[in-house]
Amino acid sequence: MKIAKPITAQARDKHVHASPSVPKVRKLKRRPVGELPSRTNDPERTKADILDVASREFAEKGLSGASVNEIAQVTRTSKRMIYYYFGSKEGLYRKVIEENYRKLRALDASMDLDKLAPLDALVALVSVSFDFHHDHPEFVRLVMVENIHHARHTAELPNLNQLNIGAIETLRKICNRGVEAGVIRSGIDPLALHITISALCFHHVANRYTLSTIFGNDMTSKAALATRRQIVIDTVVRYVAP
Repeated sequence: MKIAKPITAQARDKHVHASPSVPKVRKLKRRPVGELPSRTNDPERTKADILDVASREFAEKGLSGASVNEIAQVTRTSKRMIYYYFGSKEGLYRKVIEENYRKLRALDASMDLDKLAPLDALVALVSVSFDFHHDHPEFVRLVMVENIHHARHTAELPNLNQLNIGAIETLRKICNRGVEAGVIRSGIDPLALHITISALCFHHVANRYTLSTIFGNDMTSKAALATRRQIVIDTVVRYVAP
């Protein structure tokens, strides 16, 4: 049996204080507020426009406060067309939830993490998750809205569980490789690690306004974000250290 060399403090600090080159989160092109999309005979484009506008509407006003009429007006469609595509207001909301999770998981899947050393792969994954949550605050708000409803609508999305299992398996592989290389301690639950990463990337976005108001520190400034990003990376790396 090959015995892994123990990780040195110097090697660990290299990962704590320096991030590898990671792919930047591709920001989705957002339509300026008030700008109407052009009419199109492409059903898929129409549905994508509806989901884009609906994501903002549900994120800002919640399920009960969102207006299908408003979504129809902004997308230059009709309430009847929206119901034809999605069945109901609740059906549209569920599709919005599913598509927002799909964007995040597609981003995870696009990263070739197997080519990176275990700690580099972990840092890359944390970095991309942090950037996604910051760049898509509507995703954070939608998750908060769904938790108000006790995940009742998420429970009606059978594909969502399978979609998110991939994120756990990715962390499992990274941890297994890290244990073998002697840079990650054994016994880490990949689900618990995933929840920790999600919490660290989620909290400052969900609470940016209250934190900024209470402590007088602009949580959206470049300096604050850079500091928070590094703290999140450091916290995760130190957590998995042998």
